[in-house]
This record gives sequence, C-alpha cells and structure tokens, in this order.
Amino acid sequence: MTPSPLVRAAAIGAPVLLFLYGSLRLLDGADGHHDKGGLLWNAGHALFFVAFLLLGALTVGVRRMVPVRTFGQRWLANVAAAFGVFGAACFLVVITGDLSPAFADAFPLPGPLELAGPALFQVGVLILLVLLVRAGRLPVWSPALVFAGFVAIAVDLDFIPLAAVLLLGGLAPLRPRQPAGVRRTT
Repeated sequence: MTPSPLVRAAAIGAPVLLFLYGSLRLLDGADGHHDKGGLLWNAGHALFFVAFLLLGALTVGVRRMVPVRTFGQRWLANVAAAFGVFGAACFLVVITGDLSPAFADAFPLPGPLELAGPALFQVGVLILLVLLVRAGRLPVWSPALVFAGFVAIAVDLDFIPLAAVLLLGGLAPLRPRQPAGVRRTT
C-alpha cells in the first residue's frame, strides 16, 4: 500500500515544523531564559501544536499501511497506533496548556500522563515503523533515524532542530519520489 497524501505531507511537514519550533525555542532562550507567553514562545508552540496534529494523523495513516495477516499482527499494530495517537493527544494538551494558562488550569494533565504520553507516542510510532520494515515497505534505517531523533530530544530540548532533521530523514521514505515526468494521481 502506498502512503496516502496525508501521510506523505505529514512525513515532511511535521519534521519541518518541529525544526522551526526548535529554532524559535533556541532564539527565545538565547538570553538564558524562555519568555513564556512572548512572541517567539507563542509562535514556536503554535508550530509545535500543528506538528503534533500532523504526527497524530501520520500515526493513523502509517497504521493503515501496515499489512496484517494474523490476529497478533493486527493487535500489535492497533495497540501501537493507539499508543501513538494517545501520546500525540497528551502532547497537544501540554502544548495548549503552555499557550494558555487558563486551559492548563481548567484541564491539567496528570503528572504521570505528562511523562507517559511522550513515551507512548514514541513507542507506538517506532513499533509501526518496525512493522513496515518487517513487511519490506521501509528501509531498516528509517526507524533507526526516528529513534535517534527521539533520543536527541530526551538528551536535551535544545537538540530539537537536530532531532527534526533526523525525523525528516527517517520519515522521508514515507514520501516516495516519483520518476521524472510521472504525475502523482492521488
């Protein structure tokens, strides 16, 4: 199964938006602190929010690409997709709270979910990518680059631009190139 237009767009768009967010975050923190609620903070977090909307959609789209022949494969793919979507939703709640203290007060994300959400997102996405590797639909280095991007973020949030480049490399095979002169008909 070829990637849907949404998967192809999200595979490129989400890392680009994460790179822009990470770059704005670095600019905002250049003076030694982040100006929560300032122009760079808000613009960066808006980009971060859209990136995670795309990553949530990407998770659902990638799940649809995973071939399932057995109940176990279907179960694993569905659980991985649920982890990914739930984790992306947790990110969206946190980002919205960062943009709006009133939202954060009205809908606080419990501490364990604030930690578990990102981990579930990462585990879910990586499982789906590995399932595509096992089906011969992605190169083995694709989930390896995505994993390296996740590790970069875990090491230091200042590495988000680097992580975005790694994610772009890892997700790029989901946007196959068309030979010259061939039109995309999707």
